Amino acid sequence: MAILRVHFYIYGAVQGVFFRRSAKNKADELGIFGWIRNKPDSTVEAVAQGQKDKLNKFISWCKKGPPFAQVEKVEVEWKKNLEDLEDFSIL
Repeated sequence: MAILRVHFYIYGAVQGVFFRRSAKNKADELGIFGWIRNKPDSTVEAVAQGQKDKLNKFISWCKKGPPFAQVEKVEVEWKKNLEDLEDFSIL
C-alpha cells in the first residue's frame, strides 16, 4: 500500500488534557510516523504518515481525543510529498 501524509489542526479544549501523549500512543499502535505539537492559539497541530486506512483511523481517533479532551473540529489536508520521518514525536 502507498504511504500518504496528512497535516491537520485540532480545535477545542485539546491542551492540558494529555492529547499529545495519547495521540502518540495511538500513532505508535497504528504504526504511523509524524509529529504533534501545541500551538499558541490553543490548537494542536499534527503531521502523520502511513497507510491510508491507518491514517483514517488516527484521524477518527483525533476527532474524539482522550477522555478529558473536548474536540470541536479537525481540519485535515492530505499532502502528496512525504517527510523523512522515523517515529511519532511530541514537539
